[in-house]
Amino acid sequence: MSSDDGKREGGGRGAEPPEQLALIRETVRKAKVPRAKPRTWRGAALAKELPVARVVVNKGVLHLDQFFDYAVPEELDAVARPGVRVRVRFGAGAHQVRDGRREGGRLIDGFLVERRAESDYPGPLAALADVVSPEPVLDAELLGLARAVADRYAGSLADVLQLAVPPRHVKAERKPSPQPLPPPAAPEPGTWERYAQGPAFLAALAGGRSPRAVWNALPGPHWADELARAVGATLASGRGALVVVPDGRAAGRVDAALTAVLGEGRHAVLTAEAGPEKRYGQWLAVRRGAVRAVVGTRAAMFAPVRDLGLVAIWDDGDSSHSEQHAPLPHAREVLLLRAAHDGCGFLLGGTSCTVEAAQLVESGWARPLVAPRDQVRAAAPLVRTVGDGELARDEAARAARLPSLAWQAAREGLKSGPVLVQVPRRGYVPRLACERCRTPARCRHCAGPLEAPGQRELRCGWCGRGAPDWHCAECGAVRLRAQVVGARRTAEELGRAFPAVPVRTSGRDHVLDTVPARPALVVSTPGAEPVAEGGYAAALLLDGWAMLGRADLRAGEEALRRWMDAASLVRGQAEGGTVVIVAEPTLRPVQALVRWDPVGHAQRELAERAELGFPPVSRMAAVTGRAEAVATFLAAAELPAEAEVLGPVPLPPPPAGAPRRPGDPPPGEVWERALLRVPPGSGAALAAALKAAQAARLARGGPEPVRIRVDPPDIG
Repeated sequence: MSSDDGKREGGGRGAEPPEQLALIRETVRKAKVPRAKPRTWRGAALAKELPVARVVVNKGVLHLDQFFDYAVPEELDAVARPGVRVRVRFGAGAHQVRDGRREGGRLIDGFLVERRAESDYPGPLAALADVVSPEPVLDAELLGLARAVADRYAGSLADVLQLAVPPRHVKAERKPSPQPLPPPAAPEPGTWERYAQGPAFLAALAGGRSPRAVWNALPGPHWADELARAVGATLASGRGALVVVPDGRAAGRVDAALTAVLGEGRHAVLTAEAGPEKRYGQWLAVRRGAVRAVVGTRAAMFAPVRDLGLVAIWDDGDSSHSEQHAPLPHAREVLLLRAAHDGCGFLLGGTSCTVEAAQLVESGWARPLVAPRDQVRAAAPLVRTVGDGELARDEAARAARLPSLAWQAAREGLKSGPVLVQVPRRGYVPRLACERCRTPARCRHCAGPLEAPGQRELRCGWCGRGAPDWHCAECGAVRLRAQVVGARRTAEELGRAFPAVPVRTSGRDHVLDTVPARPALVVSTPGAEPVAEGGYAAALLLDGWAMLGRADLRAGEEALRRWMDAASLVRGQAEGGTVVIVAEPTLRPVQALVRWDPVGHAQRELAERAELGFPPVSRMAAVTGRAEAVATFLAAAELPAEAEVLGPVPLPPPPAGAPRRPGDPPPGEVWERALLRVPPGSGAALAAALKAAQAARLARGGPEPVRIRVDPPDIG
């Protein structure tokens, strides 16, 4: 107690005990100290060993995509380990030096990646401000993967780490993770026996080998169980496994299948629906090695699974696998990088087949994993078509947009179970096609899609060249057609056609997960189809032209994938399952659906794209922004000699009232897009050139935004 305290003890109102008064004064004195403000460690001694910390700071701008060195105070020596989160002062000037330490700047977050004996920087260093948590969350393996992804997509390491490492949750971090369980026994092949090489694939995983396969799954509900058995075989070898699925509904099915095959406590589920605390707790369990198997949505592609033995992705053509935050990586490509860097097994599965999957098989990097044709015929439903000729002669189709064949199939199906009706979403913009044979209209110079904005003259949507003398390369016709088939009032029309049957809807605003086996009409948009108990009795795929007519290179592939996903929910032909598709029967995607041959369709698409120089045979990047900014950027970029510039052309404005997506121009601005195309083997050089040009532009303080996207999913 100080002398002042002694003087005040007996005077004034009330004589408080000196001990209490001293405690109150000490509490007030401590309360005035801003405990959340890290110190500058002025005058503090440095760590005796490895006094330099190399840090990646949370600044996603490209011209700052490098490591920065900081001094390690002795007080932080024990907790400043590689992989921990730290706080640092960033932006301190070289003139702000006191006692040999740089000071100033603002506090930002970062990751400590390495401790060093000395720095490459010759000047004075700023000190680490604080270690946020002693929990190491970034190891060398994850750091290497993040760097590879950043380089492939012309992005920054900090942006990738924002995707790879979830935000910290203190409560979850303080909870201990469960003890790891011993490896389980290898599961039986089960329904994998329906595939010619299925049991051998599981045996290779269980034996510690790393097979790579493209799996064309049979229709039906067994795909989740088959994925779980592949994971179980990998765990039996003492290694870890990672499965990435498009959405939470698919993750729930695989989660249930993993629990049934492996039991509780052997896998983690990483989805946004879990909430911050649970998701971070699950992620930490994986990071600490307590759990060796992970299933999750696209953010799980970076999950730090130890001793990775298998990476798997389901339905890689789904747009949900494409990240919407910089640098916009795709889950399939990230898993391919992990398989190549870690030497682990790879499994790409789906009821359909993307062109990228076909390329993996054609190049010999992966082996096909398909079922014999007799198994396909037993599992797939009967597919029937309704073309324009039948629609023109069908009075019912003209009156209610439901052809007689579809009406009959629905009536028969409702006798034994629910019937699925797939209707395309609004907003599909059809491309132009030959009026006679419906061959898509393409540019003679770059094979881009032809457009007639505002019913003006034809021009290419890629390079902007006009096409006033266009004629069809297939039949020679000179007339074009563009057909838009609306999806409005579908549920009401079906309700009038079947007044005694309940009608349920599943779409963007309300997505159903499952429906009971009772008779009902289920109207769904593509991708929102619920699973029916025991399978649907029939499915009606309406408005095929609305899906095939999208102005995109992947329109046919995407339409076939959506149709096959819906048809896979229908019972097999032996059980009376029927699918009716309203589309021209002669079109290639429709024929592939009738034959149930997605692999053949993907192979033919790949051959055509190779001939025309389309992705994935070539590599592409999109540069968007205002016209002056795009032109200046392209002029300054040192592109590879073999790079071809297509465009720039104006981007269509977003639909009125539609939500603004990442990458859309600001309201009221007109942006242009240029496509850059390079042959195989030059993709890394293109990404490096774009990254260097963007970094130089940002370092100069370019006022106009220019956005870069490597491997854009929609190129027209």
